[in-house]
Amino acid sequence: MIEQRLTYREIAWFFFPLVLNVQLMSISHTIINSALARLDNYVTALAGMSVAMIAHVFLSSPTYQNHTITMVTARGRESAIGVMIYILTTSAYVAVMVGLVAYSPLGNLVFNLLGTPDIVADEARRAMRIMVILPFISGFRFFCQGLLLQLRRTGLISLATGVRAVSLFFYLAIGQFWFSGARLGAFGLVSCIATETLVISLLLLRIRPRFGNNGPQKTTREIFQYGFPLAYSSCLQQAIPLLISAIIGRLSDGAMALAAFGILRGLVFLIAGPMRNLQQAHIALIKTPRDGRRLLRFSILLATILSLVLLITAGPAQKVILGQILGVEPGLASYMRFSLILCAIFPFFYGAAHLLRGWFSGAEKTSLLGKSTLMKCAFILLLWWPIVHFQPAVSGITIAILLLISSEVIEASYLYLQRRQQG
Repeated sequence: MIEQRLTYREIAWFFFPLVLNVQLMSISHTIINSALARLDNYVTALAGMSVAMIAHVFLSSPTYQNHTITMVTARGRESAIGVMIYILTTSAYVAVMVGLVAYSPLGNLVFNLLGTPDIVADEARRAMRIMVILPFISGFRFFCQGLLLQLRRTGLISLATGVRAVSLFFYLAIGQFWFSGARLGAFGLVSCIATETLVISLLLLRIRPRFGNNGPQKTTREIFQYGFPLAYSSCLQQAIPLLISAIIGRLSDGAMALAAFGILRGLVFLIAGPMRNLQQAHIALIKTPRDGRRLLRFSILLATILSLVLLITAGPAQKVILGQILGVEPGLASYMRFSLILCAIFPFFYGAAHLLRGWFSGAEKTSLLGKSTLMKCAFILLLWWPIVHFQPAVSGITIAILLLISSEVIEASYLYLQRRQQG
């Protein structure tokens, strides 16, 4: 029997629709911001929606790996039911937390920690009250995405997200009859994700996937044991930029460092973001060591291209991208130029970490992924006091980017060493 080799074409057909999917989701948020910017109270609306999204993204982070959990553990009908129980449980937890922030005094604590003015906090609360049902909608969407990832039908995932982006215009248009301010943005977000979920579920029904004998069935308890480390790992991942911001905000150039970090982090994750899809690609595509080597070469080539894009952005295209497109003032652009050059190495370590996360997820050793993220957070916490106390004679944004890159280096190194010990 001739062994079928994984081709670069197969990798590309699986990988790049996921990249398109991420970009389409980013476009959705841009569309919402554009609609809110046209309102009479646009400043409060935009600020309220921004704060609501920051809080919601952090609170929802335990569910962000539910599609990965579905990919690995939904091996049959019984396992699929167990996965749905897990997803409903995590969705209920997130919904309760969002509800507490939106309706209870806990919201005052959260918004005070974020330094939110009262008028903006009130607007964010009203938006989050609409978002309370979103975890359940997104939960079923993640479940459908996981099944499509199993089947390598990533193009259908992008198609559903495309419908989401287009439908958003309609919901924002009709939503103005009932909602105002940040609530309009929340209504549009919930409605378009519900539409995406409906479309992706209909596409899945059209394919009619059949659960075959893909190994022993996972019990609900085993699914929870598998998923819990991924859940808190995802949560801790969201804490990394918050910890870095808390450190650089206490430096002598804290205000400028925070402004630059917000811009650079958004830009870097926009450009290097495709590397995180390597986790799903590894789980779905890799069957033999030869396949793994081919995906590794693909990831190195992709990281090299993205690194060159970052270098071009920091060099010849700086005035166009930072100045004209992003509207960054020349002084701020000059302040963060060296840090942007440093970011050119970020795609390599970010990609390596997600490749290894894919291997450990597929090997059902998620506890090590939780430990790797704990190490990242512990590393930054250990450096908090020395950096703030000694105030190093380098710019705050340089410190921020070095912390961001170092955290990825630590995770990738730890997972690589653990991978070698596994044999």
